This record gives sequence, C-alpha cells and structure tokens, in this order.
Amino acid sequence: MLALNTLKLDQWKRLCPRLTCRLSPFTRSGGACSVVSSGNSRRARCEAEDGVSTQIAGLEAKSCICHLCGAHLNRLHSCLHCVFFGCFSKKHIHEHAKSKRHNLAIDLLYGGIYCFVCQDYIYDKDMEQIAKEEQRKAWKLQGIGEKYSMWEPTKRELELLRHNPKRRKITANCTIGLRGLINLGNTCFMNCIVQALTHTPLLRDFFLSDRHKCEMQSNSCLVCEMSQLFQEFYSGHRSPHIPFRLLHLVWTHARHLAGYEQQDAHEFLIAALDVLHRHCKDDNGKKANNPNHCSCIIDQIFTGGLQSDVTCQVCHGVSTTIDPFWDISLDLPGSSTPFWPLSPGSDGSVVNGDGHPSGATTLTDCLRRFTRPEHLGSSAKIKCSGCHSYQESTKQLTMKRLPIVACFHLKRFEHSAKLRRKITTYVSFPLELDMTPFMASSKESRMNGQYLQPVDSLNNDNKYSLFAVVNHQGTLESGHYTTFIRQHKDQWFKCDDAIITKASIKDVLDSEGYLLFYHKQFLEYE
Repeated sequence: MLALNTLKLDQWKRLCPRLTCRLSPFTRSGGACSVVSSGNSRRARCEAEDGVSTQIAGLEAKSCICHLCGAHLNRLHSCLHCVFFGCFSKKHIHEHAKSKRHNLAIDLLYGGIYCFVCQDYIYDKDMEQIAKEEQRKAWKLQGIGEKYSMWEPTKRELELLRHNPKRRKITANCTIGLRGLINLGNTCFMNCIVQALTHTPLLRDFFLSDRHKCEMQSNSCLVCEMSQLFQEFYSGHRSPHIPFRLLHLVWTHARHLAGYEQQDAHEFLIAALDVLHRHCKDDNGKKANNPNHCSCIIDQIFTGGLQSDVTCQVCHGVSTTIDPFWDISLDLPGSSTPFWPLSPGSDGSVVNGDGHPSGATTLTDCLRRFTRPEHLGSSAKIKCSGCHSYQESTKQLTMKRLPIVACFHLKRFEHSAKLRRKITTYVSFPLELDMTPFMASSKESRMNGQYLQPVDSLNNDNKYSLFAVVNHQGTLESGHYTTFIRQHKDQWFKCDDAIITKASIKDVLDSEGYLLFYHKQFLEYE
C-alpha cells in the first residue's frame, strides 16, 4: 500500500485531469459502457514531482473493452498515461504497463488507482473522494440517487480499532472457516450440506456481515441459526461443532426429515433452502413466499430460470413458460431412463476442460441430454393454441437465467415400482464449466441436441468454477455422505463429519459425485 499524503486534492486534479473523465462515463452507464470519452478531444499533460512530463495525444476511446481480448469484464482497467484498456484478471493491463512503462492504471468499476511498481492499489483519501464525487454525479444523471452509502467508522469504532490492532490475516495455508461437525446419529446428510453452504462465497459474505434482520416472534428462525453457524465456523475454533440446534429446527420446519433414519442429502438441501427462503425478508420487508418475486439472499444466489418450449408438430407454434429452480437434476447412463446416445467425436470434455478419457460420460453430456428436444408422443398430446386442437409436440428445456450458484444433482438413486437401486456410473465433471451452450439465447446454435462451439467465447457471465462436491458412499439402504470443499483457489479439503483432511484436485475430480456446486466466475470471489 502506498500512501500519497503529500498530494492534495487540487494537486491530483492537476496531476491527472483525465481521472474524472475516465471514471464518470463508465459509471454513468452502469459498468458496461460502449463509449468512454465524449465531447471534445482532450490534450493533457501529467507532471510528476520529479519534473518528468509526458505529453498525451488528443485521442478518444471509442469502446470500453479490453484492447487485447475484446472482453468488457475481467476487472477492466484503463491506463492513466495513454488510451488503453486491459483486463486485470488476465493481466493484459500488466503486459501493457510492462512494455510501455506506464505504471498507473484506474479500475473502471471501483475507481481505484493501481501502481504496477508497488504492485498494489493506492489508497488515498483525496483520490477516493474524487471517485465518490464522480459516482454521485453519474447516479444523479441517471436519476437513481445513491446506490449505496459508504461505511464511515464512528469515533467509537476508530477507538476500538486502535486498541485492538491485531488482525486475522488470511493466507494460502489459513484454516479459518474449516470446522468439523459432530454426527448426531445418521446426520451426515445434514453435515455435508452445511459444509457446502458455509463455503458458498456470497452466502458467507452475507452472514458474516450481519445482514440478516430477524422479525420472527418465536426463537425458531433458521436464518438466525445459520447466521450463528457461520460465526462458529469462522471464529477460528478448531474443535468440531455440535449442530444440535440446527437439527432441531430442521425437524421443526421440515417434519418429513425428522427422526434418526438415513435421509437424502439432496432432499435436505432443497428443504433447507425452502425454509431459509421462507424465513428471509425481501428488500421491501414483505414475506418471501413467492419465488418469482423475491429478492431474499437465497433467491439472489440460488434461483435461476428454466425455460420450457413446447412446439406443435403441425403448425410449429411455440408455447414458452419460465419456472424458477434451485437445482438441476440430471439423468445418468445406467438408469431405466434411456440415455441420449452421443454422436461420434462429440465428447464434452474438450469443451469444458475435463481431463478424463473421452469414453467417460461427462457433466456436459448430461446437460446436453437435459436440454435436447424431446418428442412427447401420441399419449401426451397438448392443446395447441394455434390449431385449437390436441396435437403431438416436442419439448425442450434451456436456461433462461443462470443463478450465481448452480447446483447439479446427479440422479444416482433410482426408485420405481419394480426397482430400487443406486447408479454408480462414473461421471466426469470439470473444475470450470461454461453454461453458454445450454442457454435459451444459444438455442439456435444447437441442432437436435448437438453441441456447437459458441462464437462468443469471451462471455464470462455464463462461466462457473467448482467449489463443493457432495459424495455418497455405500448402497441405497446403507451409506455415508462426505463433502469436498474449496477453501482457497486450488486448496481443497475433505469434510467427513468431524474429520477435516486436505485433498488434492485429483481426489475431487476422481470422486463419484452426487451434488456438484459451481459458482459464477465473474464475481471473482477468490
């Protein structure tokens, strides 16, 4: 961190007259502008204190995208010496700074100044004030007021910070957040889901920032208990936690899970999300009992939109419905449901970075089967609004809106009138997953379920990173659940009730997989 206390606000404005013209147009358009500089071309001279000066040509930026890869995400930064935009995540701005010796750049999303000599952001009150002023101007022009209020510590808080200088430092080997859970009698199904939820980045940030405001009269709020659970996990204590109160609340609000019998982890996940959703409040203070119109933290993170297109085979009219979902259940080869035969050379592992043999079924294969058109047949005719009669049709599912956290449920437990068994088919799943081919907007690039490489491979909105895997060992009648969780980038741990052990990426990817949790990449939570 570099403190520039010698530079005052007016000096900064003279030093970098382009600072405000870089900030304001980007924030004015909400973070994805197409025009960065407008009006007359500007000529500016930046003078450093050592007397060295740099002449800036009168140039305008025409588009706000990385000059090397064309992306507008990936933490776009703008050079403060010339007109150049580069991705911070992919280090394109770093390459520019090194080759041109332009050592100052501005983050176009937050307004922070990065120094490539110090390899850190420059935190200065005057510079932060400039960023705040430009944000307020941009929001005022849009007529939306202030989006949020900055936290300013009070005198009491500053005094507490002075008397408590010791801070917890998060390092690559840090174990804060890792804590075992005592099995209270066949409760491994609950423990594995708790581990996955407590390591969900945005959910963790929500609860650790004390955002939940409970208005329930009785002492039975599951959201309050989850908040306490997060505090326990990230307190630094290493002894296993006993989740007796969480179990009691689950039995109270989801009575079908009560008792000491073995339960399904997937069923517990859906029940837990449902109760948390019902106990949350949306931004308007109304009870969140409609998943289609809710802004509670559960829906913000886990809810996506599944589009169903039913096409009449006579008039080709399409009826479209969009339903919310918290997870996607995928059929597996080996089940009684016929698995879609893959065409030669259509291995999805190449697309999504799997390192397993091409003969193995991949998560991409399962998603392609899930989103392929399905002929409903003569026994399931629908009444076509165009033909005004019952006709045969085809149905196709695609993703209309992706959630921040995508949970994939591999249907390993088969229950039917004639058969009850566990499907142990190995499914290869990747560390990074691109959901673009399965979006409703990508439907034209998929013919009869065949995958075509998307033209726009730079769209990070649909790219995910794996952060948790729930596994089931054993049979349908008797088994045990464990979880792999990602603590830091490439730092994986196995959670087996009270026992936490370090795991390799190979251990994770070679596991059977029952529930797979992916987090959107563009949030850059690492």
